Amino acid sequence: MRRTTRLTAIAALLPLALAGCGGGGSGSSEGTEISYWLWDSNQLPAYQACADAFHDANPTISVKISQFGWADYWTSLTTNMVSGTAPDVFTNHLNYYPEFANKKQILPLDDFVSADRVKTDAYAPGLADLWVSTDGKRYGLPKDFDTVAIFYNKKMIADAGVTEDQMKSLTWNPTDGGSYEKVIARLTVDENGRRGDQPGFDKTNVKVYGLGLDENNGAGVGQQIWSMYALSTGWQYTDKNPWGTRFQYDDPRFQQTIGWFRGLTEKGYMPSLAISRSGTSVNDAFGAGKYALSTNGSWMINTYYGYQDVEVGTVPTPVGPSGKRASIYNGLADSIYAGTKHKDQAWKWVKYLASADCQTTVGEKAVVFPAIPEALSIAERTFAAKGIDISAFTVQIHDGTTSLYPITDHASDVSAIMSPAIDAVLSFKAEPSSLSKANDEVNALFR
Repeated sequence: MRRTTRLTAIAALLPLALAGCGGGGSGSSEGTEISYWLWDSNQLPAYQACADAFHDANPTISVKISQFGWADYWTSLTTNMVSGTAPDVFTNHLNYYPEFANKKQILPLDDFVSADRVKTDAYAPGLADLWVSTDGKRYGLPKDFDTVAIFYNKKMIADAGVTEDQMKSLTWNPTDGGSYEKVIARLTVDENGRRGDQPGFDKTNVKVYGLGLDENNGAGVGQQIWSMYALSTGWQYTDKNPWGTRFQYDDPRFQQTIGWFRGLTEKGYMPSLAISRSGTSVNDAFGAGKYALSTNGSWMINTYYGYQDVEVGTVPTPVGPSGKRASIYNGLADSIYAGTKHKDQAWKWVKYLASADCQTTVGEKAVVFPAIPEALSIAERTFAAKGIDISAFTVQIHDGTTSLYPITDHASDVSAIMSPAIDAVLSFKAEPSSLSKANDEVNALFR
């Protein structure tokens, strides 16, 4: 993402400099400046509008926003935490906040929430609870949420004789891939014009892959890559979520799913891991006509629909062996750096970011899905006005087919073990059964 999607690093945008980090915000006779970091360039205009409105309402507090690409964001944040120069406030992720909380690098918000009587039930069900750690303390207030769906090239499916109704009713299983794999094969075209389901198809010389592959395997989570298939078998990452203490990468259902997934590459229907990492993002390759289908998160809607000369559609993820479709349900929040010199001002900004006022502004920009339902309705209408139907993403919420992003301690260590292990399988250097050994290493972290 988001959250595991690589975004281009931007050192600074317009007047938004990277200097002036946290512990960060400056103070003067004219007021206090709060430093705020985020990683998604698409969201920057919406949150700059929030910052402007916040300053109008609080003239003695200004907000200086800095934006980084995904990888640089966490590297810079970690470095600045250690040096004591982290931003006063920053956008946080469920994969990272437990370690920040355990190291006491972010402030619990409970006293602030209680004093200002902030209602934590104002958000979409379950989102606020995700930010309460094992110590019983709250470290964030929800700002948005996301799910995953399938983006498709409308011309390509029409040329292949696949209808949009067929796309909406896809089924999947790890044995033969179901109707989903049949469509992926049909949409794959080699340089001679033969399709993946036709005799003579040349899998070594593919012009258009039926399904795109993201370069990042998702830190062992595979959020927008393979999670929707594994979860639709009934498998879950951990023994409980949040705060599980036993991972389940040794489950046959998971290993069969990964085996099927890499089989798409072996058959020529999906690019190899090496091709996916050749310098073009999965979304740009889709925009260039190299992929007919691409699974990705709701935070990427405007990117996919923004490509010229590509008519895009979206459908929900396929229904799996459990009889249900699946998607990870992830939510972001803003946290306060424990070393900030401006706790009260930082809290005011965090409270505003989580308020209906700011989330309505975000909804009006139609970039992500706000955490407050009323603001989400505004986003739905704004997307619709742009000709974009977001129901492929929200149906997972309405139908109750989402699974929480796995929240555990030791997330960075889990990623350090599972990312290369899954890479090895997807690049045919190891078999899916090798993931059992990696799973043992992960679970040893919790003993």
